[in-house]
Amino acid sequence: MQRNTQLSILRELQRQLRDRVNIDAGVQYRNPASSYTCPDLARKEWETFFRNHPQVIGLSGDLPQPGSFMVADDFGVPVLATRDRDGAFHAFLNSCRHRGVRVANAPRGTAGSFMCPFHHWSYANTGDLLNVPRAADFGPIDKSCHGLVRLPAEEKCGLLIVHPQPDGELNSAELLGDLGPEIDSWNFDSLVYTGETVLRNDLNWKLANDTFGETYHFGRLHKDTLGKLFHGDALAYQEFGRNHRFVWATKNIDALQDLPEEEWDYSQSTGWIYYLFPNIQLTGGASDANLIKIYPDADNPGRSITRVHHYFSAEIIATAAAQDATTKEDVYNPNRTPSISAVSEIFDSTIEQEDYLMGETTQKTAEAGLVKEFIFGRNEPALHHYHNTYREALNLPPLEPVD
Repeated sequence: MQRNTQLSILRELQRQLRDRVNIDAGVQYRNPASSYTCPDLARKEWETFFRNHPQVIGLSGDLPQPGSFMVADDFGVPVLATRDRDGAFHAFLNSCRHRGVRVANAPRGTAGSFMCPFHHWSYANTGDLLNVPRAADFGPIDKSCHGLVRLPAEEKCGLLIVHPQPDGELNSAELLGDLGPEIDSWNFDSLVYTGETVLRNDLNWKLANDTFGETYHFGRLHKDTLGKLFHGDALAYQEFGRNHRFVWATKNIDALQDLPEEEWDYSQSTGWIYYLFPNIQLTGGASDANLIKIYPDADNPGRSITRVHHYFSAEIIATAAAQDATTKEDVYNPNRTPSISAVSEIFDSTIEQEDYLMGETTQKTAEAGLVKEFIFGRNEPALHHYHNTYREALNLPPLEPVD
C-alpha cells in the first residue's frame, strides 16, 4: 500500500474519532429478508457464484514447496491443487479418468504423484497419467489424452485462484482490478500457513459475509473481546469495482496525535479487510493474515460453511514460539506476545460465538416470514456495496432506499 494512502486513511479515522462521527454513505437501504431464505435465489447463487465463478482457494503458503498439494470441495466441483517440482501452480478435477474416483483424499500434504485407490491408475502432480495397471488386459489407452482434467488456475498477488469449470474464463488481474497492486504490496506470498478452522452454522452465506461489513457493532457486541483492541464507529472505506477495502482503527491510533506523520505506523494503528467478490474476506498482510472463505450449503439456504485459513510470517512464528502467553487475556494484552494458537482460536471463536451467533438469530427471524426487510444504515456502506453488486450480477433490481 502506498504511503500517501496510509496517511489519508489514518487522517480520516482520526477525524471520525475526534468528531465522534462514523462514515456516512448518505442513504439507508431496505434489504429483503427473503434474500436469506429463498430457495430459487439460492440455486441461482450456487450456479453463478460458485460452480461457475473463479474461486480463491488459498494463499501461496497453502502450497509451500514443490510437491505440495491441497484439495477443495466446497463449491460443487472437487479440486486438487498442486505445486510441481518447478514451483508451478496447477489445479485439476480431483477425479480419476477411469471411473471418476477421487485420487487425493487427504486435505493437504506433499506428493509427487497420486494413485486412484480403486484400480491404481496413477497421475503426476502435473496431471499427467503415469500408469495403468495391467494395461494389456484393460485395452489401449492414450495416456497423453487421459491425464487429470485441468482447471484454469493462476497464482496472483499471493492468491491461489481456480475456475471450477475446465472451459471457464480466469483473468485474475481483472478479478482483483485496481485493488491488485495494493494486495500485492503486502507480500501475502511470503506468509506461512499455520492451520484451518471450519465453521458450520445455521445462517445464510450472505449473513456470514454481512458480519464483516460494518464497525457499528464493535463497541457493543465485542466490548469484552475485540472492543478492547479496536475502536468502533469509525471506518475508512473504498470500493474497487466489485471488491472493497475496509479499515478500522486500533486503540494504538490514539498515540498518533502526539507524533509527526512520518512516524505514523499504519499496521499498528489499523486493522483491515479486503473483500473479494463474491465470498472472500482477507485480513492482514505483511506479518499475518486470515483468509475467510464463505460458502453456501447447496441444499439449504439457511446453512453455510466458513473456512478460516491462518497465516503468519516466519518471524512472528519464531517470536511466538519463544513466549508462553497462551491465554485469552494475553491476546488482548498489547504488552504480551500470544501464541499462534491463541490468536487463531480467539479469532475463530469471536466470529462463531459472537458474530455468527447474531446471524443465526437473524436467520430464524427471516425464516419466520413475519419481518419482510432489514435496514442497512448510512454507516454501513460495505453492506450496501456487497448486496448491490451481488444483486447486479444476478440481474436483480438494486436495494430500495429508505424513504
